[in-house]
Amino acid sequence: MSPTTASQASAGHLLRLVRSGQATTRGELLRATGLSRSTVGQRLDQLFRAGWIREGVSAPAGTPNGGRPSVRLEFDGSHAVVLAADLDTRHGRAAVLDLSGTVLAEHTGQLLIEDGPDPVLDQLGQWFITLLKDSGTAPDTVCGVGLSVPGPVDWASGRVVQPPIMPGWDRHPIPEGMRRSLGLGPLPVLVDNDANLMAFAEQRTGHPDCAALLLVKASTGIGAGVVVGGEIYRGIDGGAGDIGHIRLHDRLDALCMCGSHGCLAAVASGRALARELTAAGVPAASGSDVRDRLAVGQPEAVRLAQQAGRRVGEVLGTVVTLLNPGVLLIAGDLAGTPFLTGVREVLYQRAMPRTTAHLQVGTSALGDRAGVLGAGAMVVEHLYAPGRADARLAALHG
Repeated sequence: MSPTTASQASAGHLLRLVRSGQATTRGELLRATGLSRSTVGQRLDQLFRAGWIREGVSAPAGTPNGGRPSVRLEFDGSHAVVLAADLDTRHGRAAVLDLSGTVLAEHTGQLLIEDGPDPVLDQLGQWFITLLKDSGTAPDTVCGVGLSVPGPVDWASGRVVQPPIMPGWDRHPIPEGMRRSLGLGPLPVLVDNDANLMAFAEQRTGHPDCAALLLVKASTGIGAGVVVGGEIYRGIDGGAGDIGHIRLHDRLDALCMCGSHGCLAAVASGRALARELTAAGVPAASGSDVRDRLAVGQPEAVRLAQQAGRRVGEVLGTVVTLLNPGVLLIAGDLAGTPFLTGVREVLYQRAMPRTTAHLQVGTSALGDRAGVLGAGAMVVEHLYAPGRADARLAALHG
């Protein structure tokens, strides 16, 4: 490390090295930063006093001739908690998580996104307060709130922007509303698109070495999350991955919730399949109803899901050729064998062979918990990033 970079290796930077596993002993921190032993000691003392790191199991002896083993440093995920929620069109999942992502308490229930932001956020606030009580967690240990929502989000402001399946939510001040509903003070409240957060959780837990991961959520709508270099790729204003509104040239008769015709979501989403099933005499109102029909092998649902997978595969042929990801995951209500079979069938026909030669295609490993785990991880990454961590340490010790 160059002297200039070494001088910038603050306590927050040391914490990042420990959290990432790049340097987990004092000796490794010395080598990674180029700082003096006393400076590393001073900055570690800050982190110890804050309760952010702890000494774990000793590392093997550091010299060939033996000697005392080095004490391993690790992030202490128990010193605070995060409140996280994953909102879908007809239900929600809320959880209290420690900073390592362990679920301490959890609740799922009906929550209709079409009821609008104030009723939904008020209900969510009640869930969170109950979960804190049930888990025996002190409210003053909550360090932030993360929300996963089924629409495009301007991440900097935490507001959804022109969400096709979230009527009444456009530009609503979600962070302010969530803080009001919780009544726990000026907590950081972060909001992001559900597919983004699901992709983030899957990459961190199952594919940490994957340079580019693509997750497609096929439920009431269709969206994609992209993680590149370990970070969510959101685009300029949060619109990256909105593949549900790519137009299909041969289905301009299909009216989408966004008001356009021929969108992929109008043809291949859970909502579209529910409509087709109902017309065929198999009542279904949503993507979750389609999932229920698929679970029992209802023949028409299976046929339609495989057909929908082929249409999504057409679009993914272009997306995969452009991104060249190492992992493609299908998630959501339609993420089963029929849909996945349809995706594979067309994707490998349409994409460049070079871009699929090393591509792993599968379904979400985290299932229904991916969104809430991603929302929690988003908050932790935000609060413990080097610059923000240093500012928080300064306030703690100020």
